[in-house]
Formats: sequence, structure tokens, C-alpha cells
Amino acid sequence: MPKESRGVSLDGDGKPLWLTLELTYRCPLKCPWCNNPLNFKDYAQHELATEEWKRVLREGRELGALQLGFTGGEPLLREDLEELVAYADGLGYYTNLITSGIGLTEARMIALKEAGLKQVQLSLQSTKAALTDELVGARAHALKLEAARLIKAHGFPMVMNMPVCKQNIRDIDAMCEFASSIGVEYIEFANLQYYNWALVNREELMPSLEEVREAEATVQRWRKKLGDSMTIYFVIPDYYEGRPKACMNGWGAIHLTIAPDGVAMPCQEARVIPGLDFQSVRDKPLSWLWHESPLFRKYRGLDWLPEPCSSCSEKEKDFGGCRCQAFLLTGDPTNTDPACSRSPHHHIVQDTVKNVVRPLRFRKPLLKRTSAAVSTAFMED
Repeated sequence: MPKESRGVSLDGDGKPLWLTLELTYRCPLKCPWCNNPLNFKDYAQHELATEEWKRVLREGRELGALQLGFTGGEPLLREDLEELVAYADGLGYYTNLITSGIGLTEARMIALKEAGLKQVQLSLQSTKAALTDELVGARAHALKLEAARLIKAHGFPMVMNMPVCKQNIRDIDAMCEFASSIGVEYIEFANLQYYNWALVNREELMPSLEEVREAEATVQRWRKKLGDSMTIYFVIPDYYEGRPKACMNGWGAIHLTIAPDGVAMPCQEARVIPGLDFQSVRDKPLSWLWHESPLFRKYRGLDWLPEPCSSCSEKEKDFGGCRCQAFLLTGDPTNTDPACSRSPHHHIVQDTVKNVVRPLRFRKPLLKRTSAAVSTAFMED
């Protein structure tokens, strides 16, 4: 069993500094890169009730959690969102709302501010209405722009998140212009990570390395232009970096996610790995789940790492990469993440990149996040 004292102290001294509450998987959008499970509808009848979420919040603070993200799905679909924000604020959390903006009215914005909400992260897929609406499968662009206006009108620090894919990567310049014009403090260009729906659509969504480098140059130009007035994050896809990301700063190190049905996870994607023992806050205290559960101890620290990771000089930087990606691409979660150039499975990533940019390949329509699309995806597999 890996020792908890190793690899867990990264900025957190063994505490789950960042607590993410996935209040619901329900969402009005149909994004083809959604990180919710493919069978998201199966969880709709099992969402934690208000008082259960409050208990999670209390136990999270007792564990030392400080940053709190309300997410989903779309968290605004929970009628008790304002009540939960107020309760979390009373416990001392720094509260973040991570939203599509759909359903964010003037009344709810006022109520959330009165409840103590501290920051809002809003997703915007493009500055072009037609492209935004096409990508999310709904008439959403105008609603998102109104949400952005409300967020700034009520004085919230704002993170604008643009999930970057082949379809919108050339819109980064216009997005920086727009974000700057409305006073956004932070903008994140997050190249997609390929899990769940994004993995199903990977060949159609992944930009080329040339497109990524052009986008990176655009970001650098805007950083010089804006200076400290806006912080711009650009997350390069690890398929192109040759090194895996330090996923969640290590498994069970500082991140703790609670799914809508109460299952505690070291990351939002962990359920893709079969054979793990997932347990709910309905059955066990959060402290036990974090410190003692087999799930959180499974890949915590460094002692479990196989070769070539165990002798790698960078193992304390990347922890062998992402367990979910290792499973999805190789079938074994203990393998070195294939995104790493030192992985014996790196050829899987290389072959994927080659196929994405192969000229004259057959283009497929994007599978949108709908219940009907699940059977289609599995049939094609």
C-alpha cells in the first residue's frame, strides 16, 4: 500500500485544499467534449439532497479544504444553489461558481452575491454566435454574453474559460479582444483533454500541432499587450508536449471531487477506471474516504509507480501522468501515461496525432452529449 506521507504534501500537507462539488450532471447544453460520464442520465435520480451537501461542506472544512467549486453539469439547475453557497461562505470557503451561464438571471446573480459567492467561471466557446451554438447544441451564445455582462455588472472576479478545439482555435485572438473589452480578470484557453465525450470525438476535435503553436503565439502577443491587466492561461494538450500533465497535482494529493450521487473521487474522471472501489459520502465520513479508502490510497504518492516512472528524475513533477488516460489508451491504469515520450506506449499518442492530421481522411459529425448518442458511440467502438 502506498504511503500517504509520500507525494501528498504538495502545497497541501495532506489536505484536500480544493473541493469540487458536482451538484448535478443535468445540463441544458450538449457539448461534444463534456467530461461528465457517458451514462450521465443514470445519476439523475440519485443526487445528494441539500442537507447531505451541507454535511459534505462541513466535513470538507474539517479536513482543511479552502477552495470550493460548484460545478456540474450545470449547477444553476439546482434550486438550492444559493443556499449551499451561503452555507459554504459561512464555513469560510472561497466559493467559485463554474457555469455555462445558462439560467444566470439578474435575480439569481443578486441572490448569489448576497449568499457570499466570491468568483464566477463562465464558459464561452467562441465570439461567433453560430459557432458557439453549433458546438454546444443549443441557442446559447446570446445567453452567455448576457451572463458575462451580469457577472461583471455585479463586481465578481471572472474567469472566462474557452475549451479549445480544432473548430474554434483560430478564434483565440478575437476572444482575447472580447475578454479585455469587458474587463475579464482571467481567461483560460484550455485545450481539451480527451476523456468521456471528448475521447469519443477526439479525431474531430483535436487541432494540429501547427494550429496549437499559432494559438500559443497569439496568446504570447496578448500577454505582452495587456501586461498585468488580465491573466491569460494557455493549457497545451499533453498529446503534443512529450510529457504528461501532473494530473490533479497527484492522485489524492490536494483535489477532492464529490459526484452528484455522493461518490468521492480524486478527480472528475476516475469512474472510467473499472475495478476501483467507489464509495459514497452517504456511507462513509469524508475524512475516512480521503485518508483511508482504498480508492484514494490506490495511486497516492510515488511508491506504486512502475518503471520507467519509478526511476525517472521527473516523477515528483508529473507522478507518472494521468491514471485515467493511461487506462483509456492502454487498458491498464498502472501504465505510464502514453502522453510521456518515455512511456513504452507513447506510440499510441503519436499514432493518434498522425491520424488527426492525415489529409483526406473521412470527417465524422460530432457526437453531442445526449442519451441517444451513448449507444451510437458504443456501437461504433
